[in-house]
Amino acid sequence: MPHPAAPTSLIGAWTMSRTIDDRLKAEQSTVEGTTELALGADGRVRWSEQGSLRTGELVLAVSRVLFVELRDGEWFVTFEDGRDFHPWAPGDEVVHPCAADTYVGRVEVVDPDRWTVRWDVTGPAKDYTMRTTLTRA
Repeated sequence: MPHPAAPTSLIGAWTMSRTIDDRLKAEQSTVEGTTELALGADGRVRWSEQGSLRTGELVLAVSRVLFVELRDGEWFVTFEDGRDFHPWAPGDEVVHPCAADTYVGRVEVVDPDRWTVRWDVTGPAKDYTMRTTLTRA
């Protein structure tokens, strides 16, 4: 049985609800969709998201794929192309520097059927908070 905070404990389909509060643009966007975590043959967890981004009257289809892989006994999140993103450390603050921007995040596993992800992003051209709630489908 995987540790309750391990990404393997979250394998399955999730309903995703995200809000993006952009302080620079003084606007709020939402994403409604699905997230799936699946264990690959290589031992990595594939984290895929699909949804609809809504900002005012604009609606766009959005998607992304991340991976969570075990490295020396610790889980780590990577982008689809293999670049490092951040440690998988539920309950702890993680930092991802991206060019001139800084992403400060936190994953919280609330219970077996709900988890959240929050990112506070700042930089010369960015100032937003993105909150995602995932509920087991």
